[in-house]
Amino acid sequence: MKEKVFRILSFIFFILTLIGAGYVLINEGKVNAGYAVIPSLFCVVFSQLSIMEKKK
Repeated sequence: MKEKVFRILSFIFFILTLIGAGYVLINEGKVNAGYAVIPSLFCVVFSQLSIMEKKK
């Protein structure tokens, strides 16, 4: 059950990463890159949690 939740959260943060990267590119890099970096970090964290749950 937890694995499925972690995968869904990982997917959501992946989509937010793409949106943030698009926002930064549209504004020609004048906005903070954190709009893409922060969701990508959460994506990696939840992906790793999913993998760890799968191994249990």
